[in-house]
Amino acid sequence: MAERSERLEFGTFLTPAAADPAGTVALAVASERAGLDLVTFQDHPYQPRFLDTWTLLSYVGARTERVRLAANVHSLPLRPPAVLARAAASLDLLTGGRFALALGAGAFWDAIAAMGGERREPGEAVRALDEAIGLIRDLWDTGERGGVFRDGEFYAVHGAKRGPAPAHPIPIWVGALGPRMLRLIGRTADGWLPSLARLESLDALATAHSIIDEAAADAGRAPSAIRRLLNVPDDTAEPEVLAALALEHRVETFILVSDDAVRIERFGRELAPATRALVAAER
Repeated sequence: MAERSERLEFGTFLTPAAADPAGTVALAVASERAGLDLVTFQDHPYQPRFLDTWTLLSYVGARTERVRLAANVHSLPLRPPAVLARAAASLDLLTGGRFALALGAGAFWDAIAAMGGERREPGEAVRALDEAIGLIRDLWDTGERGGVFRDGEFYAVHGAKRGPAPAHPIPIWVGALGPRMLRLIGRTADGWLPSLARLESLDALATAHSIIDEAAADAGRAPSAIRRLLNVPDDTAEPEVLAALALEHRVETFILVSDDAVRIERFGRELAPATRALVAAER
């Protein structure tokens, strides 16, 4: 499992706009200059209005020095996990250990199928993601001898060579809300990455945490090993609200959903420090 930070972290969730590629990159650079910890991009390969997220992540990695990078989240049905493992490790090496792998089991199935991806039922999507995480970790594990052999329901490899090894233990975060996915996160993932706008209420956070925690304990894991991230809408990102989410709902990483340079600057320069101060005063 990957290492995790104990401090509150803050980042941005940006649109990979093909109509304004320079502007998208500028927002990522601005996020780093504002002192933020993380820059993430949507990954919808079937959407021609968007730049390809892997290409964009690589480009932004070369234009930044400190900020960590991730998708929010990668569409697994259009990202074969064996290739995804190589790409993730390569980007982590190129950026000096600044990459996190965030995965989604799939959505917008008509669009996925139109691009040649496999249409999956909910249970199939969960099982496929479970297989993919295991395969990806096997390919990163260059300490083991021999190739990787897996004959899964969705993914099969027969002697795939391991490596390259990432520059650091890449965390695997999962964006999901359903109970089966939450139990998978508890068993095997390094982080949970939902969106506040998609939760029915804040009570849903507590319910989800309980499901994750129970699954983690059943798997012999400490629930604290799973980082709790949250995409937060622009109009929610105020220190008092974020501090309450941290103190009462266990959120450890706040990711601002915004393509507004002014809001991003304020989030990094003012709101993140103010939130950390409020949380520190209560702990």
